[in-house]
Amino acid sequence: MTPQELLAASSRVALSGLIHDIGKFAERAGLDPGAELLESNLHQYARRQQAGGRQWFTHRHSAYTAVAIDLLERHFPRLVGTDVAPFAAWDAPDVDDSLINAAARHHKPETALQWLIATADRVASGFERETFDRYNDAEEGSSTGGDHFSSRQLTLFEQIRLDASPSKQPALNYRYALQPLSPMAIFPQPAKDCEPNKRDRVKATQQYRRLWDQFAEALKAIPDSHQDRLDLWLDHFDTLLATYAHAIPAATAFGVKPEVSLYDHSKAVAALATALWRWHQASDDEPQAIIDSQQQRADWDTPKLLLIQGDLFGIQDFIFAAGGETQRRAAKLLRGRSFYVGLLTECAAMRVLDALALPPTSQIINAAGKFLIVAPNTEATRSALAEVRRTLDTWFLAHSFGQAGVGLAWLEASCNDFLSARGDPKNSHQRFRTLMKRLFAQLDLAKAQRFGLCDAAPAPAVFAGFLDRFDNRLGVCQIDGRSPATEEIPEQGQTLRLSRLAQDQIAIGNWLTRFKRLLVTREGIGQHTLDVDLFGYRISFTQEEADSGRFGPAVREDNLLRAWDFSLPESDGERPLWNGYARRYINGYIPRFEGTETSAFEQDKYARCDPEAEGDFSPHEPKTLNHLASEDQQLDEKGRWVGIRALTTLKGDIDNLGLIFQQGLAEPTFAKMAALSRQTNAFFAVYLPWLCATEYPNTYTVFAGGDDFFLIGPWRSQMALARRLQREFARYVADNPAIHFSAGLSTTKPGLPIRHLAALGEQALEQAKGLRPEKNAVTCFGETVPWSTFVALGEAGVELKALADELALSTGFIYGLLELIEKAEHVHQRPENAIWHSQFAYRAARMLERAPGLRDRSKVEERRRLQQRLAQVIASSGIERFGGSYRIPLFTHLYQTRD
Repeated sequence: MTPQELLAASSRVALSGLIHDIGKFAERAGLDPGAELLESNLHQYARRQQAGGRQWFTHRHSAYTAVAIDLLERHFPRLVGTDVAPFAAWDAPDVDDSLINAAARHHKPETALQWLIATADRVASGFERETFDRYNDAEEGSSTGGDHFSSRQLTLFEQIRLDASPSKQPALNYRYALQPLSPMAIFPQPAKDCEPNKRDRVKATQQYRRLWDQFAEALKAIPDSHQDRLDLWLDHFDTLLATYAHAIPAATAFGVKPEVSLYDHSKAVAALATALWRWHQASDDEPQAIIDSQQQRADWDTPKLLLIQGDLFGIQDFIFAAGGETQRRAAKLLRGRSFYVGLLTECAAMRVLDALALPPTSQIINAAGKFLIVAPNTEATRSALAEVRRTLDTWFLAHSFGQAGVGLAWLEASCNDFLSARGDPKNSHQRFRTLMKRLFAQLDLAKAQRFGLCDAAPAPAVFAGFLDRFDNRLGVCQIDGRSPATEEIPEQGQTLRLSRLAQDQIAIGNWLTRFKRLLVTREGIGQHTLDVDLFGYRISFTQEEADSGRFGPAVREDNLLRAWDFSLPESDGERPLWNGYARRYINGYIPRFEGTETSAFEQDKYARCDPEAEGDFSPHEPKTLNHLASEDQQLDEKGRWVGIRALTTLKGDIDNLGLIFQQGLAEPTFAKMAALSRQTNAFFAVYLPWLCATEYPNTYTVFAGGDDFFLIGPWRSQMALARRLQREFARYVADNPAIHFSAGLSTTKPGLPIRHLAALGEQALEQAKGLRPEKNAVTCFGETVPWSTFVALGEAGVELKALADELALSTGFIYGLLELIEKAEHVHQRPENAIWHSQFAYRAARMLERAPGLRDRSKVEERRRLQQRLAQVIASSGIERFGGSYRIPLFTHLYQTRD
């Protein structure tokens, strides 16, 4: 086969794996194919059981898989003709290997292809032989007491335990509602709120039917022209299935936990089946030999699979590279560079897939600069990967000069490596755990051997003649401060000397405000195409599909490889994240001016902005960092804007993530690992940008995805956002105390270079993680506290402000409290510091004696009452309770009242 033929055949196998269990969706939706057809399908695809004079069929969903494919096939790519390998041609005398049979016969496999998909199904679930045999003959019924209609999906987060034995599993109180993927739908709910009673079959079926009807209608949105390239269409369909099957439990028989979604299980099966088929295809194995080996699991210790990992390193160096003109265009560069980082990861993974002729479904994980691909373990695969590594190294050495790159590592695995010894407490799941540990270690090794500089044949000498690349007249790029400038660009009355990469990053910063889709092509399309190719791909930003003909000509010309939707969720947070195209979560929220003209009143708030950095106030134009620094100012009683102009960087990541993945689950499987990765990414890549857009609209999402985030916004709003994020994340992980994140907030003036902002944010995060063994902390104004204390300090700040407003507490009085805090902190080292109580009482009394309306002798009792209140709110509930941490509400109060 040619590479293109091999890709097409692999895509057909992947499609079979991806829809092998779609019958579960169709059956639970109550689709009625007619009694005669259903009976025929049951005999052909389901398993018939007999006992005590009674006969019944188990795994009836297999029959419904055939029903579902019949209903949906008119919107699928055409799998007829003479070239439909590995399926039989439509007019062949033996059509056992049709799409329907390959997908639906996974519980009664007969042909080699059917057996490979059945094998992938078992490997993805981690089934040992005995366990699967019992599961294969079992009737429906989950461990939560429901049946396959009423059971709702558990959340893996609730089950994570880092300090308890597997036998001490928690009560499982949360489920995912049966809804399409949206910012709101990713949160688990109490079971009583979303899981129908087992006896209420009508309600349970109606919920599924509503979801099925939405799914079937949404399938029509994939452009018909994209059916001519199956891997392109498959990328769209993968997003569609994720949108509508992310909360459908995959397994509900044999008393198993309904904890993995139909989507995550099906995606794992598609990847594994494709790799297994390709391994046997490369070995030129006879069909009967494949059947025999799968029936007996005779070759399940053979390392047929290759797990390929990629990790983009040097992300911060890439995003925050600084030249003389960087600060002037800081916001535009931030959004351009952060988006570019997402593109680099996506295109690096795509380069691997293309080199191996694998479909997009072979990519199991892609989040926050990391990806995981399942491939056949063949010599051809290893050779192609070595060439891809050289391609990636060459690109990064040429454009980032070694400061960023993609670490590429691979590890061979057998089917048995994915299995678990259920029922054996001593060895339960150790083989799969060992595989995961080896996988993590392999990537760490690759990252330590960057660019192969210690190899016998090191990375290409792209630095040869480096100085010769500089134009003596243009010199160094004024944006990144290191690359050869290639062109002079007029902008805002001056001339900029830019490298090609810097021009692309600025262009992305402009285009992100206008476009919601991009195309990956062999040759550029239209005028909005990046100048620098990404590993051989051209990237073009495009208008809505109605304005671009749905890209049909580019498909027919074999130019269009991918079409990605990167739009942010709609404002209501409940609309399905589906627009007819494959979705990539690589876009962050950008603060903009409202849709009406900015009033003179509002412009006055920005009056202290640097005029050269201010930009304009046109509707929908992005705000600069100078604008954002002014957003937390408030009007005082005299109509003056008060409060400091300052920015806060908010940087955070999940604590102990490696430990969570390696030992958090009592019964880990490949599908669960993929699900946990996808769900972890969803909070930061789906929910966080939506939250910023709807409730914190002055926050830039520099990057958010995987397990971490980096935000920039007005100082006080970022403190409120930090508290909100911690609260929402706790809700997202079903209030599991074992899962949490730490964060660092760093407050600065807006003129500080972006690179320094990033460094200060990183320092604050390191302090938050380093001062407490259990982490789960936040650093703000140099103080590190647990999240519960940070929340309480926010409430203390509200009390302080109310008291200050009521009593007109002077700035001098508030500043004086900082001295008392210093003494209170060190009472144990210096006992004489205990006098701070008396000093506070004296200062409070003197302040009240001078207060207007309280100077008269008749006000003695009033002054005493107020003094006691000050002592309670500030001395007792403030300084004594929080110690040095009370600086946080004090600084907050001082900064928001400063002229």
